[in-house]
Amino acid sequence: MITEVSRSGYDFPSAPRPWVGNLPTGTHRPVVSTRARPTARGNKTEGIIVKIKTSAFRVDGKDKADLTARATDIEPLYASKKKYHKALSKRVKKLNSLQRLHYASGHYALLLIFQGMDTAGKDGAIRHVMSGVNPQGCQVFSFKQPNPEELQHDFLWRTTGALPERGRIGIFNRSYYEDVLIARVHPEILHDHGLPEELIDEKTIWEQRYRSIGDLERHLHLNGTKIVKIFLHLSKTEQANRLRARIDAPDKNWKFSPADIHERTHWDQYRHAYQACLNATSTDRAPWYVVPADDKKNARLIVSQIILDTLADLKMAYPQTTPKRHKELEALRDQL
Repeated sequence: MITEVSRSGYDFPSAPRPWVGNLPTGTHRPVVSTRARPTARGNKTEGIIVKIKTSAFRVDGKDKADLTARATDIEPLYASKKKYHKALSKRVKKLNSLQRLHYASGHYALLLIFQGMDTAGKDGAIRHVMSGVNPQGCQVFSFKQPNPEELQHDFLWRTTGALPERGRIGIFNRSYYEDVLIARVHPEILHDHGLPEELIDEKTIWEQRYRSIGDLERHLHLNGTKIVKIFLHLSKTEQANRLRARIDAPDKNWKFSPADIHERTHWDQYRHAYQACLNATSTDRAPWYVVPADDKKNARLIVSQIILDTLADLKMAYPQTTPKRHKELEALRDQL
């Protein structure tokens, strides 16, 4: 079980314009392989995922993200619920192994940022994918509405203190990106931040904040922090289904807010804000991934593979024992 710390952040749901269906023509498809299992009647395809090509979901700086052309739902990456649990369990086990290596090597920090509209599945993805990680090496921060102290500082200040140390994984459930997403849809928020009025120019402030974010992420990269940003791309139809489910299930009533209904009227504005943000801030050192989120199981498998690929690309190794240290250990063994 990983630790989650609630921090301030906006509580508006963020919502892109939906696109439902399989990946459109011309869109890269994830590579999903199956393997055959010999049986008494010959080879039988099990439908077990071998590899998901995560680059298909990555926002390339040269190939701008068009959320109206990006799928919110793709064909299932699992043959059955049982196969899904088996595939996820395999990834969780491998993630646990890589996390131990990451912690022991102590050279890099890993920052995972999750963004998405309300009901997109951020909490569930974090809970299921990170279920096997040692809580000593991972911490989750959920940023909600800024408190008075945080409003006295720049918009990046409140997340800085939650950045992970080297050897650890930090997860931001919402992040400093709220200040170029929700604040862009609701610019009145800017006037509540105490900024001088001459600095609140909606024609220039978003590009300025993109540059500030880029500078921060460049600085973190140069100091050993690997950043991966995941946008869970949900359709408006599926969001409505999940909101109804919160009304129908008594144990989920507490999750429902009338603000969810109001924010749905700003659907196109959220899509525009997200699209502009993804295109302006996705870089090789801190990439964005647009993960189809209508199918929660699919999303969790894709997210787990993104994290595995990221850790596997880091140059990590367990600390080597020197001959001198080995002799010391052998001497201590005799004292046991």
